[in-house]
Formats: sequence, structure tokens, C-alpha cells
Amino acid sequence: MTEIVRVDLPGRAYEVRIGPGLIAQSGAHIAPLLKRPRVVVISDETVSGLHLDALSHGLGAEGIEMEALVLPPGEATKSWGPLEQCVEWLLDQKTERGDIVVAFGGGVIGDLAGFAAAILRRGVRFVQIPTSLLAQVDSSVGGKTGINAPQGKNLIGAFHQPSLVLADTDVLGTLTPRDFIAGYGEVVKYGLLGDAGFFEWLETNGPALAAGDMPTRVEAVRRSVQMKADIVIRDETEQGDRALLNLGHTFGHALEAATGYSDRLLHGEGVAIGCALAFELSARLGLCAQETPGRVRAHLRAMNMKTELSDIDGDLPDAATLLELMGQDKKVVQGKLRFILARGIGEAFVTADVPPGEVLRVLEDALR
Repeated sequence: MTEIVRVDLPGRAYEVRIGPGLIAQSGAHIAPLLKRPRVVVISDETVSGLHLDALSHGLGAEGIEMEALVLPPGEATKSWGPLEQCVEWLLDQKTERGDIVVAFGGGVIGDLAGFAAAILRRGVRFVQIPTSLLAQVDSSVGGKTGINAPQGKNLIGAFHQPSLVLADTDVLGTLTPRDFIAGYGEVVKYGLLGDAGFFEWLETNGPALAAGDMPTRVEAVRRSVQMKADIVIRDETEQGDRALLNLGHTFGHALEAATGYSDRLLHGEGVAIGCALAFELSARLGLCAQETPGRVRAHLRAMNMKTELSDIDGDLPDAATLLELMGQDKKVVQGKLRFILARGIGEAFVTADVPPGEVLRVLEDALR
């Protein structure tokens, strides 16, 4: 049942392999990349408690030894201290440039371990084994690695492509319902930004996907990864088209900063609310039909997702403060914030031509 999506970057092409049972077969997949039968693994406490033994057995079946560093879970781990810990540990393990670092976890671990691999000895190869839906469809593919700063998300990092991605869809069954549905925020984003047919497919098949139907899950991950791969091949370092992948993120990142990168708002939840706000702003600017934001919200609600600012626990700052937080985003070019807006479902585009007053009004109304 394994599906393969190739990310055909010149000189750095790799495969994303998607399907059940891949952790059990990890040794067979990773062995061809190794110069010696040994890998170093970076994971977190949640994932290691559930799956590290299975990875050890999968690697051991091919005679591959494994050493693991296990970090605390959560967004706070994507910061300077844990990065320093990773790099020093990799050096203590005598990790060579020819070795493989395995990022075994969700998006936080993938970003952190990938960045550590990027800067260790000026670049060591790494393999992504993403264990969350969000990481499988988004952060594990495309080579964006990094950490957060007090000023904002993902502001320190490097482009460093993995050598292989193993997306084992079996592990999705061990996610909490909240974590799984948060990851769905990134799945639905692909339909909203560039494939109306995929969005329609999700409207029909979303409930089966949430209920654990394996063929549906594999297909949703495959289609998401294929869309991301196509965009990354066209624009690896986000000079143009790749910015489309940030649909919902400009609003979402500001909301994550406002909630202190805490469990009050998971990344995928911020993306879902951000997509709803981006379509609301698009409708108000006369770019898309007035009923389109309602359709977007209706599907997110049908999937039990957060769609409104009132769905976030606790107090939020005022609209002016949220707008200021949006200004810290990486999508600021020559002092102007670029938005990803839409002319309809599946028709997103990048623009810097958005009156700040309109954004402020959308935020003010959302806060009411």
C-alpha cells in the first residue's frame, strides 16, 4: 500500500514514502543511505514512549545500531537551548558528515533536528520520520528547518533537504483527536490554495479520514505531499510560488505568538482559523464570492476544527496588537506584509497590496 512521491530537486532529489508499516521496515528503507550501520535519532518524550522501540526493532532488523536523544515535547523545544543540546550531543556521538541524523517526531522535532543537521559540520544528511499528520503532509517535506525566536516563529533556520521521508500512516492512530484534527488544518490548506477538486474530495471523505479509514488517510497524505512537492520543485527557497503554502499562516502565526506558542493554540488550529480569516478578507476585498468564506468555515466546523477567535481559550490582545504581530512575519518584503488571498477555493495568490485598515477591521470583527 506504499505510495511514493518524488521531490525532484536537481542533485538533491528524494522520495517521500507513504503508507502503513514503514517504521517496522525502517531499516530496509534507510540501509541503502548508510556508510556504516549506525544512526543517531532525535525524538521527543511523547513519540519515544510510543514508538522508539518499534523504530529500534525496524532498524535492528537490518543490523543498524541506534543512539537516541529524547527531548521534551512542545513548541518551546524549537529554541536555542535545545538546538545547542542537539548539536553538542551529535558531536559527542561523533556524528560524521557521512552519517544520517533521523528526525523522529512531529513538526517541532523535524524542524529542530533538521536545523541541527544543517549546521553540524556544515551539513549532515538527515531522514524525516514524521509521526503527526501535520508533519507528514507539510513540515517534513521541502527542506525548511529552523527554530523560533522571541520575535516570532521560524525566524532562524536553513533550507536543508532530507535524504528520505518515511510517512508511516499507522502512527496517526496514536495521535490524540485534537492533534490529528489540528494536522488536518494543513491538509485542507492544500485544497484551499490550489486544488478545488481536492477540497471537494475532503468535504466528502473528511469524516472517513478522521474515523481512521487507512486508504483515505494514505490518499489524503499523498495528495497533500504531491502538491507541496510540485510547489517546492518550482520554488525551493520561497522567492515566489512557495509562499502560497503560507495560506492561513500570516494570521495563524500572529495568533500563535499572541498565545505564547502554548497548548492554547496548536499550529494547525492557527492555520485553520487563519485560512478562515484569509477567505473572509478576500471576500471583503471583492476577490471571491461572499458565500465562499462560509463554505470554508462550514467544512472546518464539520471536522470539529477551531474556526473563530472565540474558539481560542483565554484572552487575546486587541486587533492593533495582532496586526503588529503579523508584521514580524517572514513574509514581510521591503517593509510590506505579503498576504496569501484567494479568488475562490483552489485559487490562492500572493499580494502585498492589502490596505492595513481592512485587515484591522477583519480582526476587530473577529474579536467581537
